[in-house]
Formats: sequence, C-alpha cells, structure tokens
Amino acid sequence: MPRITCRQARQRRALTLLISVCTAPAWVASVQAADAFAVDSPWMTGDWGGLRTDWLNKGVDIKMGYTGESASNVHGGYNGHDKVTRYADQFSLGADIDLQKLLGWNDAAFSVSVTNRNGDNINDKIDDPRATSLGSTQEIQGRGSVTRLSELWLSKGWFNDALNIKAGRFAVSDDFAVEDCSFQGLAFCGSQPGNYVNSIYNGPISQWAARVRYRLSDEVYAQIAAFNVNPSTLENDNGFKLNGAGTSGTLFPVELVWAPKVNQLPGEYRIGYYHSTANGTDVYKDENNQPAAITGNDYRSDSSRHGFWLVGKQQLTSVAGDNSRGLTMTASATFQDRATTPVDSYQKVSLVYKGPFDARPTDTLGIGVARIHASSLFLRNATTANQQSGLSYNDAGYVPEQHSEYATELNYGIQATKWLNVMPNIQYIKNPDGVRQVDNALVLGLQVQSQF
Repeated sequence: MPRITCRQARQRRALTLLISVCTAPAWVASVQAADAFAVDSPWMTGDWGGLRTDWLNKGVDIKMGYTGESASNVHGGYNGHDKVTRYADQFSLGADIDLQKLLGWNDAAFSVSVTNRNGDNINDKIDDPRATSLGSTQEIQGRGSVTRLSELWLSKGWFNDALNIKAGRFAVSDDFAVEDCSFQGLAFCGSQPGNYVNSIYNGPISQWAARVRYRLSDEVYAQIAAFNVNPSTLENDNGFKLNGAGTSGTLFPVELVWAPKVNQLPGEYRIGYYHSTANGTDVYKDENNQPAAITGNDYRSDSSRHGFWLVGKQQLTSVAGDNSRGLTMTASATFQDRATTPVDSYQKVSLVYKGPFDARPTDTLGIGVARIHASSLFLRNATTANQQSGLSYNDAGYVPEQHSEYATELNYGIQATKWLNVMPNIQYIKNPDGVRQVDNALVLGLQVQSQF
C-alpha cells in the first residue's frame, strides 16, 4: 500500500470533518434537544450532543447569531406627536476556521459569513426628512433589508505571526478604527469613519481587500490595507456580487495600534489615516469653484478624499483582582474631508462597567455621549441656498441648516444566559441631525442578542 504522509492524513481528516459539517443537520436534531436552552451553554441550540465542541477542538467555530433592536420615540423629534415604535434585526451565519488546528497550517485562519438585515428605523420619525442623516438610534438598521456576503477571507502569518497578510472580502471596520459595540445607538457602536465616509463601508458590507500587519513588539503593531471602492455593492441586488464592475477607486487606510497593560489592566490605542482615490461630490462648490446653490450648476467632483481617527480604550478598575469585571473607558475622534463629507468630525466618550453587582458578574452598565458635527461647508451650502430662495424653515423647498447633533445613551445589559443578552436603554438626541428647529428627542430602546 502507498504510504500516507502526515499532511495527507490531516487533509483527509479535514475533508471528513467538512463533510460532517454539511450533512450533520439531518441527524443532529435528535441529540441537540438535551442541551438546547441550557443556561450555562454558550449556544441556544446547545452542544449538539458534543459535536460542536468536537468541531471547536478541530478548529471549526460555527457562528449563528441574532440581534434585534426596537426603539420608541416618547418625546420630541420632527414628528413629536407620533409616538411609534420601530424594530430592526439581523441574522448572521458563518464559520471561523483555525487552519493551524484543522490542517496544520501555522498562523492561518479562514472566515466566511452571511448576514440578513430587516426592519425599519425610528429616525424616520425623529429626523427632518429633508435633512441628511447624521446618526441612528438603531445601529443594526441600515444598508437595506437584504442578505449579504459579509466575510470571505484568508489570513496567513509568518515569523510567529509577526507578519500577517489577510485577503478576500471583509469590511474596513473589521480591522481599522475598531471599537466595541456595547450600545444600541450608532454613535457609540463600531468603526466611526465607516458611518460617515461614502467610500468606507462597515459591516455587513464587504469589499475586496488586502491587509498587511507587522507586529513591532508584543504591544505594538502597524497595518496598511487596500480596499476596492465599489458603490454598486450597496445596492440590494448586489448582496453577493463578486466582480469588480462599478469600481470607482481604492481606499488606503494605515494604522498604528498600541495595546499596553496599565496596572495590569488592558488597554488599546489606535491612530489611523485614510486616503481614497474615489471621486467625492463637493458639498458646496461647482466646477468653477463657485457656490453651486447660487449658480445652479452641478456640484463638482473632487478627485480624492482623506481623514484620520483616534481611538483609545482603557480598563480603569477591576473587582477584587478580577479583571473580567470593572470599569472601561473608550474615547474616539474622527476627522473627515469637509469639502466632500457632510459630517466632518465626530467625538465620543463612553463608560462601561462590567459586573456592577456581585450577583450579576457578567451584566454591564453603560453610558455614552457623542458629538456629530456637520461640515462648515455643508452648512454654508444650505445657508446660501436658503438666502438665494428666500424660503423659511416651514416652507417645502427649504434646505435644513445642519450644525451638530449630540447623542447620549444609558443602558443596562442583562446577561440572562451565556447565549442571551437583553439590553434596555434610554437615548436622548439633542438637535436631531443637527437641525436646531427639531425638538430634542427621547427614545426608549431594547436590544436583544443571542447566539444560536
């Protein structure tokens, strides 16, 4: 008989495992019921008779998740008399695969995921419908009700992972300007440049990209990437589009990350810059550098866009030496190209206390305040247009003059089980979308997160 090498044996075991992953649902149902809904299980559907743990040991982590967010405006807003509730949600399905465990390929990983979003946003009732959106009280709502390919990438490390290259389809927010998402409001959740810059897409949008990371020390690494900018991927019909038709340019982010321990408590500090070769529409001038609102000409197209960000996260306290509990502060600021971006700057600070009570060591208490500032040129354009037309705020053709929106959120995350978190929250929005004529809004929200 021909001799089977170690590599061939690993590959055969991997093939057998992948076949079992594909065929398991037909017979797993009979054994998963025993562990389903167990309080101490990380998954609502349980361990599937031990099969899921076996896959984890072999490097395959099946991810099935759900996030639902409801919001009710109880006071204020553009339509303050309408006390309505809106609901949005997201389902996700995918797998993270440790190729070192599965195939013996050192410092290598593969990830694939699909997401489905649905629902409506309460901001449709809070905001002036004529204004450009500056924020959202439901971070899970956006980019359309559609199923999308959100991740399809491979990463490989060399020299004990000091050098790591990642390529495939993923979002800018997966690697750059990364922030935790411990709030329901968009102003406190995820990578902020992607919320305001048209050529930067946060999840669930994925882009063809390649990222190179080099670790300078145990605490410091630098990274740079190139992301394909293709606005057509935002369309609902292109959730699984893989070709490059519609490409408008390339986004180049670069970032330096420092992750120290201060008094044995973890921290993470990021400084980054981006440059996009994709054209952006000027918010004020026409092709002759004159105010487009006066000339009536089309707004000019600018050949590039740029900006930078600062993100700092530091755990400040622990509880009786337990670092899994305690107070963590996060502060961030982003600065965009004011000539092509309606939001030219953003600042935020938040505090999250994990384990506020001994009886509830995994619950969280969070509070955050954010300022979202409209570009001075964007504001000047609206002011110029209204002076030219002579219209006032209540007239149909008036262009809302947008300044700064201030968002505040207070929440309490109840870790009901290992697989279920319920987070009631209160949000207060001052000057929704930066329009001072709109009443400040008070919103009651509820977020539910579950791992299946």
